[in-house]
Amino acid sequence: MNFVDTHYGRLEGIRFDRLYSSSKSDGCDVTKKTVLSTPYGYLVPQYETEDIGRRARKPVYFFKNGSIKSLPLQHQTLIKTPLGNIPAELVTFYESGSIKRVFPLDGKLSGFWSWKNEMELADATTVDTPGGQVTAKLLSIQFYECGSLKSITLWPGQHAEIETPCGSMVFRKGAAFYENGALRSIEPHKKTYIPTPVGIMTAFDNEPNGIHGDINSLQFDRNGPVSALRTIDNEISVGFPSGNTQVFKPGTKNNVCGDERPIAVPMTVRFEKNAVIFNDGAPFSIESYSFDVRKHSMKSGLPVYACSA
Repeated sequence: MNFVDTHYGRLEGIRFDRLYSSSKSDGCDVTKKTVLSTPYGYLVPQYETEDIGRRARKPVYFFKNGSIKSLPLQHQTLIKTPLGNIPAELVTFYESGSIKRVFPLDGKLSGFWSWKNEMELADATTVDTPGGQVTAKLLSIQFYECGSLKSITLWPGQHAEIETPCGSMVFRKGAAFYENGALRSIEPHKKTYIPTPVGIMTAFDNEPNGIHGDINSLQFDRNGPVSALRTIDNEISVGFPSGNTQVFKPGTKNNVCGDERPIAVPMTVRFEKNAVIFNDGAPFSIESYSFDVRKHSMKSGLPVYACSA
């Protein structure tokens, strides 16, 4: 059998490969043009490659119940989403059929085709977020199963402005939201002064982790106050009831390029249940301890990823 029936129509010229199979999903190659009629528009699964940026034909993945899990498209297509029409080359779904992620571009990166080549093909997209309109080149947009916006991820080097509980801020990498629309986290584009339960702190992660905007260093709870941040500019002296003190501050690591200046390692500070937590250590009750936020000074550089010969 070289076809499979889906909720949106029949896929012709398919070939299942055991390499695409797992305990959660199965995948197949599509070799013939098929038009699927979906609630999000007419979608054509990728069945051939046409240029260097999309050399490899990607499989269509299915959940074990037969629902489509991941759908690469033959051409960039405007699809209907809870945020309006958004261009997509790859769409992923929840098992219920609701849209999970939309990728405007889906190139195959290699030594011949870099992310910079891919980004040159990207167009700026405007989306209406709970924090206002955001216009930037987007890597992906993620939704909750109910349809509300979960996160947006920006291409490297892109930044945009958004409203936060602490005012308007410029962010990079991404922004994430709670299901009710409240801002969950952003990645500050530059060093930003943030009010916290222990005083004003400078939020900035000089080396943010991850390739998506689902989790970012400046985080807020559902009601608005800051719940976590990363800093390379502050140290905090904690005063114990006994009169002793302990200082928590950012760390350092060696520069991979051999520069004599070390690289700053941000300190993570969390505020949970009326307590302060440093780098996932033991909590300090705000009522029982005193906290003195001070400027942290050290001679360090920013991360360098390209060493000169």
